[in-house]
Amino acid sequence: MPELTRRRVLGTAAALAAVAGGQALTTTASASAAIPAAGHHDGPEPFDEVYRGRRIEGRPGAGGHHHGGGYGVFVDGVELHVMQNADGSWISVVSHYDPVATPRAAARAAVVELQGAPLVPLG
Repeated sequence: MPELTRRRVLGTAAALAAVAGGQALTTTASASAAIPAAGHHDGPEPFDEVYRGRRIEGRPGAGGHHHGGGYGVFVDGVELHVMQNADGSWISVVSHYDPVATPRAAARAAVVELQGAPLVPLG
């Protein structure tokens, strides 16, 4: 069982508040992508692929920073800082204002945004 984190508590509380308040999410697809299924604690699936000529990778436990919830994303071997929002969506330092459903989508969005430029390591 994963450890209880403030992010999980806040995410669950937000989901329960939305349901209790009778507020509907905009689409069923975004709801299923954003809110993890009950009892599902594995997190995002690992990935390793070449996207638009860049190698993107994602794996649990590889992230060195707490915002990614213990999930690391890399573009050409350089860590892409990602963060999971309370609603379950993901953002990166490259595409901070464009949340996506998965870390893989965050990596792909970063590759598109970089337009061939190298990802510069932070910190």
